[in-house]
Amino acid sequence: MKAAEVRRSFLEFFREKDHKIVPSSPVVPQDDPTLLFTNAGMNQFKNIFIGLEKPDHPRAADTQKCIRVSGKHNDLEDVGFDTYHHTFFEMLGNWSFGDYFKKEAIEWAWELLTKVWGIPPERLYATVFAGDEGDGLEPDIEAENLWKEVTSIDPSHILRFGKKDNFWEMGETGPCGPCSEIHIDTTPDGSGGHLVNADDPRVIEIWNLVFIQYNREKDGSLRPLPAKHVDTGMGFERIVAVLQKKASNYDTEIFTPLISTIEQMSGVAYSNDEKGMAHRVISDHIRTLSFAIADGAVPSNEGRGYVLRRILRRAARFGRTLGMHEPFVYKLVPVLGDIMGDVFPELLDKAEYIAMVLKGEEESFNTTLDRGIEKFESIQAAVRKKGGTEIPGEEAFKLYDTYGFPLDLTELMAREQGLTIDHAGFEKAMAEQRKRAREAGKWELQVEHAPEEWQSLSTGEQSRFIGYTDLEAETEIRSIHYDDGQVLLTLADTPFYAESGGQVGDRGLIEGDGFKIEVLTTRKAGSHIVHVGRLIEGEQIEAPRVVARVDRQARMDTARNHTATHLLHKALRDLAGSHISQAGSLVAPDRLRFDVTHFQKFDSALLEDVEGIVNEKVRSDIEVETFTTSYVEARKMGAMAIFEEKYGEVVRVVKIGDYSLELCGGTHLHHTGEAGTFRLLGESSAAAGIRRLEAVTGSSAVELMRADRRIEEELRQLLQCQRDELPAKVLELLNQKKELEKRLHEMRRLAAQSEVEALAGKARSVDGIRFVAAEVSADSVDELKVMSDRLREK
Repeated sequence: MKAAEVRRSFLEFFREKDHKIVPSSPVVPQDDPTLLFTNAGMNQFKNIFIGLEKPDHPRAADTQKCIRVSGKHNDLEDVGFDTYHHTFFEMLGNWSFGDYFKKEAIEWAWELLTKVWGIPPERLYATVFAGDEGDGLEPDIEAENLWKEVTSIDPSHILRFGKKDNFWEMGETGPCGPCSEIHIDTTPDGSGGHLVNADDPRVIEIWNLVFIQYNREKDGSLRPLPAKHVDTGMGFERIVAVLQKKASNYDTEIFTPLISTIEQMSGVAYSNDEKGMAHRVISDHIRTLSFAIADGAVPSNEGRGYVLRRILRRAARFGRTLGMHEPFVYKLVPVLGDIMGDVFPELLDKAEYIAMVLKGEEESFNTTLDRGIEKFESIQAAVRKKGGTEIPGEEAFKLYDTYGFPLDLTELMAREQGLTIDHAGFEKAMAEQRKRAREAGKWELQVEHAPEEWQSLSTGEQSRFIGYTDLEAETEIRSIHYDDGQVLLTLADTPFYAESGGQVGDRGLIEGDGFKIEVLTTRKAGSHIVHVGRLIEGEQIEAPRVVARVDRQARMDTARNHTATHLLHKALRDLAGSHISQAGSLVAPDRLRFDVTHFQKFDSALLEDVEGIVNEKVRSDIEVETFTTSYVEARKMGAMAIFEEKYGEVVRVVKIGDYSLELCGGTHLHHTGEAGTFRLLGESSAAAGIRRLEAVTGSSAVELMRADRRIEEELRQLLQCQRDELPAKVLELLNQKKELEKRLHEMRRLAAQSEVEALAGKARSVDGIRFVAAEVSADSVDELKVMSDRLREK
């Protein structure tokens, strides 16, 4: 069975079981600051599991793109050493949101494996949770009995394991629960039962059925969830290898085209043993890098960007072991597109950009990689000469700091030589870098618990957004929460737009009987709209009836900047290239900031043309339309989607005439002419591969022009010239300055020469050695060096 058939049959099986087939979420997580990368199929459903969102269907299935390279789930160190761990993999999964539970999950898994795919039942083992005293959890007897009741598994093949193997947790916090894993025995005689969970490639886990019942709190305690859910995950690459009877995942058509290309580029044949490790690592890493970059991440020095940089540098170093000294990883991008582009079209849509990013990174690292390898060889030789077995921490830090070697790369090279790393010494040497990294990694949820847990003032539907058409509404407070001097509340109907998609939350006033709240911003907490403010009149809020008023001027100014952002996006794509995509934004009343994927500085002439096009569209006073349609239909229409946004089946589209079409939930103008004017403030680097543009519109742009005019008038008065003479006058002054500096330098040279002659005349001899001792003054160290050199010549 071909890999594509395996994927298709899995989804069809669960479609027939009334599961809704949902698309994979990006590997760069949306709305979950606790994750660097999507590491499981359930990530996109986390808010459903903890009660912040309601599912639009009680059952779902998909194939999810996953990356496991950090935190609790980290397979990076195993890649290449074995044949079944990967940093990127597809996870086939099915979910129940408070619908079916253990019985159906176990029964259907057995049906698919044994009846649809024909895996011999005697080759399968099921593990169940053995309980945990620390968490106060009993053994999962229910799952154990169900395996005996609803399947034909040999009862002796049902095994109990502890928390490490059979209690699944997404991370340090979040949804979790006992799980039941299915393992397959591929030993020749089927005698590998004792190898379950023994990290033996002949007996491996192929499917994990997780029964989500709890939420792990920040204090480590377990809180029962309001409903029980099912979350299953099957490694696509593993099951394909099993069904194709391959000894290694790398022997399937998922990897063989990549490995063949590596063989051709390097001239080194692949083998399934240790000699083939480089081929396996490179073919794995190109998948992680390509999918992450396609979904908006870029290599950098912090966060997920640094993880990608580490992975790319590992791949580059393994290329050296195959004799490849020029950039090569980027050449694998089109090969990966051929393998997976039909299922994940983003690999084809962004192939040129992915290759550009990878090539640039490889080129920058190539300048130090060979020297770093030489340095490592000298370090390990010195260690061995002393009879040691550990690379000193300060030496590992030098490799990191001077040659750009991530610690895990140095560890890998040391491991190959039978050496270890002095971690304590390394950590001490780079304590400041670690501190910065920790601070950059402290991503915390803004709202920890659902508003249902707040004080209730009224009941009924809540957080219905009416702000596209109304900026004022009579409504009711549903729930309220006091937090460190601030008031957080939800309303039945609200005209306030919650911060989303880069647009800041609305501000304004909420007035009730005997109180007035100044709303400072508005944010989302799951499906709730939370108004964050402070009491400016009154002391107590008891009556739920209120009038909510959005700050009209701030909303209008924000709309100007948001519509201008869409115009800017389209102009950049037209002039700079279709690889341009949004990587972040800020849309506020006073300014806009727009981050885009681009690996070099924008030419000033291009930016001038971009500004001109945006202003031309503003002057044309084009109608701005908004409408809703299905996500599929919107994409067919050519609407641009932003990678970090999470879209449902029905989406909102913003259409600016025949010029721009984007998926967007933000607030906009009715006509582009309302923007008044558009001014680019400049561009800069936001991160590796990300350029940041800042601009203003409306009154802010007018004020900027007035400020420019004032500066221009001051210069004209100072230089006593007309406006059009300013450039020539400034150039004249710069030339005069340059000439004066040249004369001054000559004068100093002559003065120094004279002083040298005088000093030489004062020279004394001691034991045949002539020397001069004197205190001299100079304008620079270089001048002193010149004087010393001339004295030596005397």
